[in-house]
Amino acid sequence: MKFRGLIFANLFRKKIRFALTIGSFAVALFLFGLLAVVRGAFGVGVDVAGADRLVTINRVSIIQPIPLSYRDRILRIPGVKSITHDNWFGGVYQDEKNFFPQFAIDVENQRQVYPEFAVPDGQWQAFVKDRQGAIVGEKTAKRFGWKIGDRIPIKNSSFAGASTWEFNLDGMYHGKRPQDDTTQFWFQWDYFEERMPDRLKGNVGWYTLRVENPDDAVRISKAIDQQFANSPYETKTQTETAFAAGWVKQFGNIELLILTIGGVVFFTLLLVTGNTMAIAVRERTAELGVLKAMGYSDRFVLLLVLGESVVIAAIGGGLGLGLAKLFTLQGDPTGGLLPYFYLPARAILTGAAVALIVGAVSGVLPALGAMHLRVVDALRRV
Repeated sequence: MKFRGLIFANLFRKKIRFALTIGSFAVALFLFGLLAVVRGAFGVGVDVAGADRLVTINRVSIIQPIPLSYRDRILRIPGVKSITHDNWFGGVYQDEKNFFPQFAIDVENQRQVYPEFAVPDGQWQAFVKDRQGAIVGEKTAKRFGWKIGDRIPIKNSSFAGASTWEFNLDGMYHGKRPQDDTTQFWFQWDYFEERMPDRLKGNVGWYTLRVENPDDAVRISKAIDQQFANSPYETKTQTETAFAAGWVKQFGNIELLILTIGGVVFFTLLLVTGNTMAIAVRERTAELGVLKAMGYSDRFVLLLVLGESVVIAAIGGGLGLGLAKLFTLQGDPTGGLLPYFYLPARAILTGAAVALIVGAVSGVLPALGAMHLRVVDALRRV
């Protein structure tokens, strides 16, 4: 008698129960996949942050400006390789729900500081020559069906009163890594500056700089902040990783929340599967006694019950993770709130391992009970 054939024969004995148990694993692993995606979306800034990049913001808050004159002074600090500056724009396209990040960028230095964002040279040159030009990430372009040459109106009420800004789409960028953010919309800082009220001119939102040696990041950060200490615009400089982590913390302890939800789900799944296997063993007590009477060892019976539990976990877990992967391939369902919506292979492997562990653990007690079952006691039920 084949071991595999015996396992599947027992599993399909109660088809409805088998299907429901598989469904429990599938739902749990589907939820696990989505939680992994959300965790990745909130932590992607930390994961992809450049080890050689620093971010300088106003010490009070990122929404407070920093003078443009700081740029040359920062660049003169030993160890600083290049620097660029950005401004948050905060406009919307057609509808308030159409959110995506928009930045007025320093055209001359953007690509030196962010080499992971690739733009074809011809498109970039067209952008540089076009005062109202714009570059958009491929994900946002796909979302709205934009193509190069389109005229893009962006409504904004934060600067210079309520108005609509017109941009020419000169190019698209893509990330060199799967986790790179391709939802951004860039336009020229000079165009942004010329439309600002006089009281806002000459200021930038924040600086991002690259250093020659990441080991000098702490020294350079202190040098920048000390240079502008006791000035009307004091600064706070930190590594891009620390900056991204601090940004995520504003949303609360996302990782703890996800771990708590995941822990509760899998603990419940453990109880459900364990109870299902215990019922299945009790229903087959006489059959297990017959197997032992025929000469099959206690170890065989133990592995038989454990095998059934692990097979259920493997099928249900694979189904759930597969559905989660298919769901993420449809793109971000939040309308841009989660620019990174991707289930990596590492998360899939982790989910599969967790499913198999839950399957094995849930089958341990029923399997041990079956292994220690006495033939005489089992055959009394025949």
